Amino acid sequence: MFHIGHDRYGLRLAAIVRVLPLLELKHLPLVPDSVAGLMDLHGTSVPVIDLSRLAGLAPAALQVDTRIVVVDYHAPDGGSHVLGLMASRVRGIAEIDTGRLGESGVATAPFLGQVASDTDGMLQLIELEQLLSPEVRALLFPHGSAP
Repeated sequence: MFHIGHDRYGLRLAAIVRVLPLLELKHLPLVPDSVAGLMDLHGTSVPVIDLSRLAGLAPAALQVDTRIVVVDYHAPDGGSHVLGLMASRVRGIAEIDTGRLGESGVATAPFLGQVASDTDGMLQLIELEQLLSPEVRALLFPHGSAP
């Protein structure tokens, strides 16, 4: 679980490779604002998306609980890539009863998925497959599928 602005969001645990502290990123010129940069993950360059910027908000706050969540990103075309997601106020893992998940009832950003409510309010899932537009995918992963 993490926050984008004041709202809670989550990722399916199966997609998460690891959670890292905020790292220094290499700036990439001429990319959309949502691309925070590149990180070095054991000698491999991994693009990092700022989820706050992707949602149209101010950049993620560079605080002690801002993390880079490394995920297996499966593109709609079948390609598989390592991708970093800069997330604010990372709060750990929560078990959500899938029976409590429902549609939000509104069509906003394509990457926003089902919602669930608990004592802390609403939580909305991020659908990784819908996270990147075709244009951003082509910029970040120009050579197709990674091994």
